[in-house]
Amino acid sequence: MGGTLLAVLAAAVLLAGVSRRLDVSAPLALVVVGLAASAIPGFGAVELDPELVLNVILPPLLWSAGLESSYVTMRQHIRPIGLLAVGLPLATTLAVGFVAFHTVPELTVAAALTLGAIVAPPDAVSATAVGRRLGLPRQIMTLLGGESLLNDATALTAYKVALAAAIGASASWRTGLATFGLAVAGGLVVGLAVGWLIAFIRYRLDDPLVESAIGLIAPFVIYLIAEEIHGSGVLAVVVAALILGQHSTRAGYATRLQDDAVWKALQLILESFAFLMIGLQLPEVVHELTGIPFLTIAVSSVAVLATVIVVRIVWVFVFAYTPRLLIKRVRENEPRPGPAEVFVLAWAGMRGVVSLAAAFGVPLTTLSGDAFPGRPQLVFLTFVVVVGTLLLHGLTLPWVIRHFCVRGDDAQQDALAEAAAQDKAARAAAERLDELLEEQRASGTALRDGAAAVLQKWNTARRNAAWERLGRSEEELGESPASAFRRLRLEMLAAERATFIAERDAGNIDDEVLRSVLRGLDLEEATLNRR
Repeated sequence: MGGTLLAVLAAAVLLAGVSRRLDVSAPLALVVVGLAASAIPGFGAVELDPELVLNVILPPLLWSAGLESSYVTMRQHIRPIGLLAVGLPLATTLAVGFVAFHTVPELTVAAALTLGAIVAPPDAVSATAVGRRLGLPRQIMTLLGGESLLNDATALTAYKVALAAAIGASASWRTGLATFGLAVAGGLVVGLAVGWLIAFIRYRLDDPLVESAIGLIAPFVIYLIAEEIHGSGVLAVVVAALILGQHSTRAGYATRLQDDAVWKALQLILESFAFLMIGLQLPEVVHELTGIPFLTIAVSSVAVLATVIVVRIVWVFVFAYTPRLLIKRVRENEPRPGPAEVFVLAWAGMRGVVSLAAAFGVPLTTLSGDAFPGRPQLVFLTFVVVVGTLLLHGLTLPWVIRHFCVRGDDAQQDALAEAAAQDKAARAAAERLDELLEEQRASGTALRDGAAAVLQKWNTARRNAAWERLGRSEEELGESPASAFRRLRLEMLAAERATFIAERDAGNIDDEVLRSVLRGLDLEEATLNRR
């Protein structure tokens, strides 16, 4: 089994690389390839282990997303994010539970609500990838990112409560609500406590390698601690990641560069593996339906999938405009969203591997020893919702964005804000340089070889570069001084790098020396190429 999973992992990364090269949505391509592979006669089923997803794949993905999220921005949009990440999953749980209970005869109320909680949380990976490529406004991207961070915690906590009732572990819904409250409180406490503790330790080590190592194991430790005390491991990981992300400015530059590279690579690996595994589950899911009438499966599939889609559209539109009619503060402080922007947000409701893992995690029997009511249908309906939303929304979302011309001017605004900040920072740097020069003159020492003049010119060039990017293109104005400096310095760096490599090949310097000097050149090139 280990060899099979390793083969799937390697294939997933390779397919993701090809998709990125061809500018195709990697999640959609991986799901389609997985479905096609699973349909090949004689292809062995690759079983999705729910423990692998919930304990190994989910924590680092949540952690990575939390590190990249902005706590300040999320706090500014706390009301719409809360409605999407808390209210919408609960509403979806109830609506799908109601529809499933009336379309699948084998499901009890608790089992139907379990299905509702399973399919409630959208996975924003595909949506944010499409939105980033097509230039969606930042507010929509913020809402999608904030929703994807927190909705798993809401849905999985509701899943725990409904599942406990379905298998007979919970005597009443009052007990279930207490369980829900304990999970939320436990997740918040663990996330806050461990997050602050890790931040306190990491930023006093001054050792980038150890700091990154702590960051790699942190999501798993936090998740397990929270789950052990019956808290929400998902919520704990998200809260801790937001704390670490907010305080990442206190880390050294080497730690930030290292963390960024490590987490981006790990995120690509885990996401690719998860989406390919979704498609590969088709044989096992279909196999469990033996003996169930086709008409029942068809009707319930259409009904549940339609409910998931319609509930999101109705919820998003209602809570985009209703609060403006009822609350004066909302009307005064929040701009009125356009219908096109609201529809794009409502249409970005793709489900992912978390839903499938939760479905496969439903036990075969209840505590009394009876078969879990309607488990084969529950698993199949989850598969239908996941694959259906991924293909329907994923394939049409780019067209919807282009058709409604939903674009943001964030790039120009960011460039203007950066130029203003760079100007202010350059002025502060110039003032500090003048202070240092004055202190040296007062002490009877002075910088040699025109070092002060070089620094002043360098600072002025950095100050002007951001403003130059705001004007017309280089094709219109010709090459700017900053661009000429960058082009020439990159050529010089390439010559230096080639010389160092030749010296190593000739045996004049050791590989360790080469790696050391190349790191310095790489950091300078990264600075020049940050655009």
